[in-house]
Amino acid sequence: MSYLDEYKSKLVSPQEAAGLVSSGDWVDFGMNSNIPELFDGALALRKGELSDVKIRGGLSLRPLQIVEQDPDQESFNYNSWHFSGIERRYYDKGQCSYMPMTYRNLPEYYRRWLDVDVACLAVTPMNKDGYFNLSLTVSAGSAILKKAKKVILEVDENLPWAMGGFGECIHISEVDAIIEGAHSPLPELPPAPLSDADRAVASLIVPRIRDGSTIQLGIGGMPVAIGAMIAQSDIKDLGAHTEMLCDSYLDMFEAGKLTNKRKTVDPGRAVWSLCLGTARLFRWLHENPDLCGCPVDYVNSPAVMACHDDLVAINNCVEADLFGQICSESSGVRQISGSGGQLDFVTGSFMSRGGQGFICMSSTYFDKKENRVRSRIVPTLAPGGIVTDPRSQAFYLVTEWGVQNLAGRTVWERAERIISLAHPDFREELIREANKMKIWRNSNKR
Repeated sequence: MSYLDEYKSKLVSPQEAAGLVSSGDWVDFGMNSNIPELFDGALALRKGELSDVKIRGGLSLRPLQIVEQDPDQESFNYNSWHFSGIERRYYDKGQCSYMPMTYRNLPEYYRRWLDVDVACLAVTPMNKDGYFNLSLTVSAGSAILKKAKKVILEVDENLPWAMGGFGECIHISEVDAIIEGAHSPLPELPPAPLSDADRAVASLIVPRIRDGSTIQLGIGGMPVAIGAMIAQSDIKDLGAHTEMLCDSYLDMFEAGKLTNKRKTVDPGRAVWSLCLGTARLFRWLHENPDLCGCPVDYVNSPAVMACHDDLVAINNCVEADLFGQICSESSGVRQISGSGGQLDFVTGSFMSRGGQGFICMSSTYFDKKENRVRSRIVPTLAPGGIVTDPRSQAFYLVTEWGVQNLAGRTVWERAERIISLAHPDFREELIREANKMKIWRNSNKR
């Protein structure tokens, strides 16, 4: 049987594919662009017929019909590895749960411990050799599909073909059913608007980046600002090794800054695992041999990062306390995003020869509920606040007021350095709290 004949024999309607799900099943949608639109809608139509169907996903940029049509979770229970804005709203309504993880470990979670009764992932059309491509989300897709008892693919002609090293494709012989007809425009994530604090932080970090460095940028305004400033700088021959490929890398490439030719690992190629951005970025990615999509257990491995010279990791956080604990994913007990790979890159950049790992934030934010400005630097994390980066792994902390390296410092040295990054209006109060916690020396500077 030819690949095309095998393809035709496995074609089903979305409703037939949804019929492969049974009550009590664990169903996987993958993440981001892999989340299947047609299968989601067809499965939602089985509300009332099914019970206790648990669904895993993450970073959904479209509303999910299994949530929208079943808000009381009579049939479906949705769980996310990393919240998008849509999933955060679901969480606030009690319609979505969070699954803690360290991103580099996610494929191994599936291989070792997680059950997948049905997996349905959106993919590119099949090529002449019988392969489909995972496109914008290589991540843990291969591990999910290999673990699934039933594999369904939803073909989306809008998805770009991501060139890779390994784990970016699945063969027709490994598939049980295929859905056609997905044609909605790909959801885009435009660059976040920049604030004065973002620009100030960028101006502190960019001068510390050396020619030939390999760059990782996280999600948010500050990494975008840094990418834009790099594009306008005199820095040369940068490389990319990043869990998330975003528009900033295209900006750097078009400015002639991103060449990848001085990378000590995977020279000549920008390595990534997940792509979030605009249609312009997706066009750049399509069949581009200079861009290499790989599973996240390779991209986010600190051991792999350690082989890169001058790896610079730049990520955001929500708040930091005077001990150096960093929260990047919650506001108290309220989950707002996820751990992602931040700790992976903080660790890996430390292991890299000449590496630097920066955790960035504005020193203040406006609290709409209390109608006042509040400090992101706090005596201790809010009750229930999640420690994304433990104090033992907190290195460079950055606000618009400066850069401080906390590595190897005593608790009182940390307190002094961290308070120097706070807005001046909050420093005296923080000193008083540090005194109460016995982490402030009378000899400390004010």
